Amino acid sequence: MPDYEKLYHLMVNASEDALAALENANIWDAKRILITAEREAEERYIEEDS
Repeated sequence: MPDYEKLYHLMVNASEDALAALENANIWDAKRILITAEREAEERYIEEDS
């Protein structure tokens, strides 16, 4: 069973990092941070669900 708490923390931390990037007008870094976190969360979910 996936550890939803870890997945939640992964996404919240990425959201905070993306917001910090946006505060510095760094849109592309914010996008990269969110996409990377989403992919990582999906991979972990699939691995843990198996």
